Amino acid sequence: MSLNGVNIASQAPPTLNASTDADSRRSANFHPSIWGDQFLSCNNTMETDINGEQHVQQLKEEVKRVLMAPPVETCLGKLELIDDIQRLGVSYHFENEIDQTMQQIHDNFNGDCDGDLHTCALRFRLLRQHGYNASCDMFNKFDYTSLHDDVVGLQSLYEATHLRVRGEDFLEEALTFTTTHLESAALANRLSPPLSKQVMHALNQPLRKGLPRLEARHYMSLHQELHGSRNQILLSFAKLDFNLLQQVHQKELSDIARWWKELDFASKLPFARDRVIECYFWILGVYFEPEYYFARRTLTKVIAMTSIIDDIYDVYGTLEELDLFTRAIERWDISAMDELPEFMKVCYEALLDVYAETEQELASKGQLYRINYAKEVMKRQVRAYHAEAKWFHKNYTPTMDEYMEVALVTSAYSMLATTSFVGMGDIVTKDSFEWIFSDPKIVKASAVVCRLMDDIVSHKFEQKRGHVASAVECYMKQYGATEEETIIEFRKQVSDAWKDINEECLHPTPLEMPLLMRVLNLTRVIDVVYKSEDGYTHAGTILKDFVASLLIEPVLV
Repeated sequence: MSLNGVNIASQAPPTLNASTDADSRRSANFHPSIWGDQFLSCNNTMETDINGEQHVQQLKEEVKRVLMAPPVETCLGKLELIDDIQRLGVSYHFENEIDQTMQQIHDNFNGDCDGDLHTCALRFRLLRQHGYNASCDMFNKFDYTSLHDDVVGLQSLYEATHLRVRGEDFLEEALTFTTTHLESAALANRLSPPLSKQVMHALNQPLRKGLPRLEARHYMSLHQELHGSRNQILLSFAKLDFNLLQQVHQKELSDIARWWKELDFASKLPFARDRVIECYFWILGVYFEPEYYFARRTLTKVIAMTSIIDDIYDVYGTLEELDLFTRAIERWDISAMDELPEFMKVCYEALLDVYAETEQELASKGQLYRINYAKEVMKRQVRAYHAEAKWFHKNYTPTMDEYMEVALVTSAYSMLATTSFVGMGDIVTKDSFEWIFSDPKIVKASAVVCRLMDDIVSHKFEQKRGHVASAVECYMKQYGATEEETIIEFRKQVSDAWKDINEECLHPTPLEMPLLMRVLNLTRVIDVVYKSEDGYTHAGTILKDFVASLLIEPVLV
């Protein structure tokens, strides 16, 4: 069967003599879970009483009242309010009101920039974020040689440049210009401490590529320092809401941690990464809103199982065993388990159970058709893992075209994007699944970001322990390039892929924005977790702090 043009189902397995001696198996020496049983029980320290809930509701209504009030003189105050609401992580409460306000701002905007650089850049960014194809011609009136000291304006323009699409040379140049001058201002200690913190954070993690929950946590700590008493009601509401939502997520994670503990993969499959907590964090980046509980639970279990399967193909399984496992996945029948070695039986049964549990819930909602798409995309995933395993065992280095055809599938991002729709509400239809199965530009671009960023930071570690050639090795061999030249080229391709994602999020969009947001959010996770290292595999460094900030430490109110 050919999917995405990759005919990786019907190839006959090569006749190789891979040893079945356990002593000769590869090992990646992955570190064990850094969390132990910490998340097994949910010990919420905050009690939400009736009075507390009423207070939160009152604050929410006050924020809504301010948001819907008519603007005074200019729209800057309204733009900054919407920006604050989004940065503080509570825009999901006011989606209709924000959409209505942005529609008005769009309708009343004639294309000429009638404010300073900060106003114009903020308007441009918010319009683009909401799907309006605002023109960057609005920046033509500025003389940038005189704006070196306008740090607030430069930062707003810097954030706006990350919404660019292909061909927008001005925004490309503006990114270089603003980056240079913001770095210079920060290094020269010319900024106030809170503005310096914000600038340095933005240079490391632009808003467009950041995870909304992490960005909210960061912005809460800066908001008062930056803006004084501005929007104190909003800030209070955001802090309370963050903590309430954190309790919801802690409860979900404790349920998932118990499921994982009962599977006992840590002792039954000790060669594999034990990363279920990190998997939940990953999927929390895809959707954090309370109404997506079922979707979150489903996708977390699927990504956790995919991580185990990835390590079976990449690290532990012999080629003969992998042939058997691939055929068993194609059959998708519990009786196929009988042909598998013991360690594979454990994984296979758990995988089928995850999908059976999801299938049961979908049946009760009249959405049974969705599970067929989910199973099919997992089969495609495993075929691609199998193809890479055969390359490794044959010591074959593919061309870049050959590699990317398979490796975009093994990135798992097409599979995760498809599966992210399974647990969502009525906004998802059969047409949504048909669209995402057609390998649309935004999904392919997301997979490119995932694959290349992953390969850039992980290829040295993987090659040391024995792994199929990564994009880095393939490109260097095919083009005679140095590692440095290769990484420069890949970073350019990642940048272009982000432009494609931005373009696909502009009206008219192929699907409704909440569905496209899952693809965008998946891409954001990669940018955050794989920016400078494979944060998932080596989970005890930067990812540990991210998990703690979202799932352990409440915000001080």
